[in-house]
Amino acid sequence: MSVTRRELCSLIAMASAGMRPLVALGAASVSSLPSAVYPFDQLPVETSEKKVEIRAILKGKLATGESVEVHETTLPPGGAPHPPHRHPHSEMWLIREGTVEFTVNGISRRAGPGSLAFAAANDEHGIRNAGDTPAMYFVVAVGPDAA
Repeated sequence: MSVTRRELCSLIAMASAGMRPLVALGAASVSSLPSAVYPFDQLPVETSEKKVEIRAILKGKLATGESVEVHETTLPPGGAPHPPHRHPHSEMWLIREGTVEFTVNGISRRAGPGSLAFAAANDEHGIRNAGDTPAMYFVVAVGPDAA
């Protein structure tokens, strides 16, 4: 597989930002994220004092101009990453394991494996583990200040 200078520059920028794609695929602008594979087992894990684990996966701008950020979170039983809040970007949560309680504008619903929860820009939202086992989910944030 040959790599263009443009792709090489994108990979160098990602490496310096702590992102480790396995393979960059296709052409991408130096100012936007390239197509790539991010192996889960190679993502660094950060653990907070609340025992919340976060794996940063992807952060940057898409070729279409939107900011995007993706991470995976593991919450201990009863745990929450932070209090409910709001911001100008939209977010979605893809529940991988466990049961979470997702609250948007004061209305709470439970979600289990395979479920998706969505908070539109500027809606107050929060998430907590509502089960007896760790809850794992992916967060995808898109819009202003997401990256």
